[in-house]
Amino acid sequence: MNKSQLIDALAARFEGNKKAAAHALDSVLDTITREVAKGEKVAITGFGSFEKRVRDARWVRNPRTGERIKSKKTAIPKFNPGAELKGVVSGARKLPKLAVDAATGSVKAVAKKAPTKQSGAAKSTAKKAPAKTAPTAKKTAGKTASTAKKSTAKTASAAKKSTPAKSTAKKAPAKKTAKKS
Repeated sequence: MNKSQLIDALAARFEGNKKAAAHALDSVLDTITREVAKGEKVAITGFGSFEKRVRDARWVRNPRTGERIKSKKTAIPKFNPGAELKGVVSGARKLPKLAVDAATGSVKAVAKKAPTKQSGAAKSTAKKAPAKTAPTAKKTAGKTASTAKKSTAKTASAAKKSTPAKSTAKKAPAKKTAKKS
């Protein structure tokens, strides 16, 4: 995407006004350029930061002749991307979809509700409850001893049937690397 294409994309957010989009883009770029040239750091949260870095004088080689030449000390602009930009570019995060308002022609970001992560307490309640092995004393108080034994045997056998046997994964032997001396 070049500058004119970026202005066209921004114009959709400025209700089709390319002049306002071009002015906004030029203003932002001019401000960043002037501050970085002064030596200031311009940080845009989530996007990244621009700063001036000084490259020391050093010896370099002319690739055509192979001659060693001393280069001068120079200042260069440096951009460090922010965490949000890195996440979007890598695919770990997704940007909200853009919706075009039919009446005004403006573009707005539509934010979806992100699925909430369960806390530790909520996770424990979401897990399958363990099978009961024996009835409590309150439940068996009105029953006879033989009925209590039968119900205990039934619940114990049901618990054995309902819980599947866990199989443990076998670890592969670790690969050994030869040490170089």
